[in-house]
Amino acid sequence: MEILTFKLALIFYFAATIIGLIEIFRESRGLSRLILIIAICGFIFHTANLVVRYYAGGYLPVAGMHQASSFFAWCIVLIFFFLEYRYKIGIMGAFILPIVFVLMLSSSTFPREIIPLSPVLQSFWFNIHIIFAFAGNASFAIAAGVGLMYLLQEHYLKAKRLSGLFQRLPNLQILDEINYRLITFGFPLLTLAIITGALWAESAWGGYWRWDPKEVWSLVTWLIYALVLHLRVAKGWRGKKAAVLSIIGFLSVLFTFFGVNLLLRSLHSFS
Repeated sequence: MEILTFKLALIFYFAATIIGLIEIFRESRGLSRLILIIAICGFIFHTANLVVRYYAGGYLPVAGMHQASSFFAWCIVLIFFFLEYRYKIGIMGAFILPIVFVLMLSSSTFPREIIPLSPVLQSFWFNIHIIFAFAGNASFAIAAGVGLMYLLQEHYLKAKRLSGLFQRLPNLQILDEINYRLITFGFPLLTLAIITGALWAESAWGGYWRWDPKEVWSLVTWLIYALVLHLRVAKGWRGKKAAVLSIIGFLSVLFTFFGVNLLLRSLHSFS
């Protein structure tokens, strides 16, 4: 059941990604609704997979790279659905769902066995810290996708290519607003993730900060997004500059998530 639901979710996300790419590069119309329907089907199987793993393991399924990548993708899709409901930008799925598919594909390459939580993870802080961290990072992932949409739309506008994809992308003001809202939503969550992580570390290891690679790169990511918000408020950095910074910030998120766990020795490395 667990393997079947995961594979079905992966297949639906793959189909949504392919159709989304067709919508972008072939300038096909009327595919946005189909992408959303397919994504919903994938999300249903994805949710079923997480529920099965939750009941099998007895904890939020994030304790391994397979589970963590899958849960990260699930959070992105959940926020994407909210944005689709709020703004009704059908073509957004063509930019967001490829991120989801890549995360799910990477998840499929890692061991899938459900292992008991190590004693240090069996804490009151586990679920709280994880939810804050993953929800914040998911917001940053979508902000990067929206930032890419902004850069494309600005390119078409400057090149005076006012047809095709230009007509299906939102105007620059709306994209800038969504980008800003996502970052202002994700930044407090990342802040709370760092704070709850420090409190958890104090109870587990007797110190709030150990300069662990995961802690350091989480702080680097936090500083990048703090800079984004500061420059927007103090210097009026909006539009293109904000879009570029949101993409740079997400690259830091990816390194914190994958690079630290796979390349560096960390107390936070997934088992």
